[in-house]
Amino acid sequence: MPPTLATLVQHSALRLSVLAGQDRLDTPVRWAHASELADPTPYLDGGELLLVTALKLDAEDAEAMRGYVRQLADKGVVGLGFAAGVNYEKVPEALVDACRRVDLPLLEVPRRTPFIAISKAVSAAIAAEQYRAVTAGFDAQREMTRAALSQEGPAALLAKLASEVDGWAALYDASGAVVATAPTWAVRRAARFIGDAERLRDRPAPASAVVSEAEAGDDRVELQSVGSGRRAKAVLAVGTAAPLGTAERYAVHSAIALLTLTMERSRALQEAEQRLGAAVMRMLLSGEADHARAVAGRLYGGLLDAPMRVIVAEPASGAAARYANSHSHPHSASSSNSPNSARSSGGTGGTGTGTGTGAVGSRQRGAASAPPALVTLAETGPGVSVSVPAPEAVPSALAGPLDGLADAIETAAARSGEAVLVIPDGTRLVVLAADGGAAVTACAQYAAACVDAATEPNGAGGPSGAGSAGGQGSQEDVAFIGVSAPAGLPAVAVAFKQADQALSVARRRGVPLVEHEDVAAGSVLPLLADDAVRAFADGLLRSLREHDANGRGDLVASLRAWLSRHGQWDAAAADLGVHRHTLRYRMRRVEEILGRSLDDPDVRMELWLALKATG
Repeated sequence: MPPTLATLVQHSALRLSVLAGQDRLDTPVRWAHASELADPTPYLDGGELLLVTALKLDAEDAEAMRGYVRQLADKGVVGLGFAAGVNYEKVPEALVDACRRVDLPLLEVPRRTPFIAISKAVSAAIAAEQYRAVTAGFDAQREMTRAALSQEGPAALLAKLASEVDGWAALYDASGAVVATAPTWAVRRAARFIGDAERLRDRPAPASAVVSEAEAGDDRVELQSVGSGRRAKAVLAVGTAAPLGTAERYAVHSAIALLTLTMERSRALQEAEQRLGAAVMRMLLSGEADHARAVAGRLYGGLLDAPMRVIVAEPASGAAARYANSHSHPHSASSSNSPNSARSSGGTGGTGTGTGTGAVGSRQRGAASAPPALVTLAETGPGVSVSVPAPEAVPSALAGPLDGLADAIETAAARSGEAVLVIPDGTRLVVLAADGGAAVTACAQYAAACVDAATEPNGAGGPSGAGSAGGQGSQEDVAFIGVSAPAGLPAVAVAFKQADQALSVARRRGVPLVEHEDVAAGSVLPLLADDAVRAFADGLLRSLREHDANGRGDLVASLRAWLSRHGQWDAAAADLGVHRHTLRYRMRRVEEILGRSLDDPDVRMELWLALKATG
């Protein structure tokens, strides 16, 4: 506690006597100052004990003393020390009465007690209090460091911080959600300040704000950003019954530093984790499941021991870039143009370890660099290869909708305490997540938010700047997501191929997210809407349409009827209203014009799909 008037009165060497304001002796004293000015208030800050001898004051004038004392009280002076036996043998009654009127403590200073002795006592008490505060701050820092390194991590740290400040503490993640509180009853209190935490998160770090003052029985709530980047990784809230003292402020600053260290890992550790994640994915796609599990160790928790889903995402701008690169660099078609190619230029993002309080992902932000070199791992079919980053490739940064999607996945995984493997780059995002877990749910919610944003009148982009397909926002803001069916560890390569195929369907349909089960359970006909398929169909049927346009028959309609009746002559002829011999003649003309036999099932299939694609 800082020095008070009571501690000065109790100081045996000072021999001070209390003449007025006995009920206010517990008021803290910020400094002791001597002044003989008739109005010293312009030179005071408030909180001082003012020491006077009344050299220039008419201390026996009641009206003058009432005005003088009122000025001091209004300025915030906490007490008045009057030197007896100097200009007045004892303290004048007019001054005593004036101090009693405003309840300002009045201390009688005996002649043998110099003012400098009082100043030294106040200064020594303030220094001792500061030393105690610093010592307590260091002790709190040590305790919170132990808590942060414990198995509970940030949750234990918050509990220690709440104890140090004699209040409550809460931690909000990058999305603004409350991830931990201490004590547990503070969860409802913390929920009231989610909006304030979101606003502070968007301000350049470091940032702080007092969002609730301690008044009317309510507590004082202060928010502090956590993180070293341009955007806060999290927000810390601290609620107390009074403004923070020096020791409490040290504790809060220590908590912020420790939370920042847990969320902002060193570059070397980040790069090592990125390479490890890429290596694990390479092993999984090459069928080396046992090696992948051994390399991953405990970093990815039980992720590799349960059914998983592979998620592949790509912005519309990234799809266009991949198409351009594949045509400008034909020799790289086996890797960068592979339909199953995942390129990593970010770190393994969220690495939840089951504690539920893990740091939100560690992907690097910044200017995107060139895509890293790829390594072909395994053949999954005729002419199809699966590729992921070479281990020596330096990851680049995410940008646009993929950044928001990765944040949503990592935040959801960290909040639920589940492990997730995220390999992002400037072109694509590859995720390995637990089936039915929070990360997969976050993908669906993110896509739904994109759709909702597209229906808004202004066509605004989706979450974190990601727009929705079909909306009025920029096409570069659209993220397409493909999700595989659930797969075990040995089938990750197959799941990767499924996710890539689902991603292709999502781009063709213009929808944010497609699951492989939807593709398998649905119809192939929506895929015929592709421009390349229509061009093929038009070319295949052009000669037949030209024949019909010259008035020499109705070959296209006859072909459609014959194929729809599976080659049954009588049924097809009845549908057309012609004799079956007429229909046979027309089918022979189709074969002559196309130069292909209708006995070939592949020919019949292509013709039927061409008819469906062109209407």
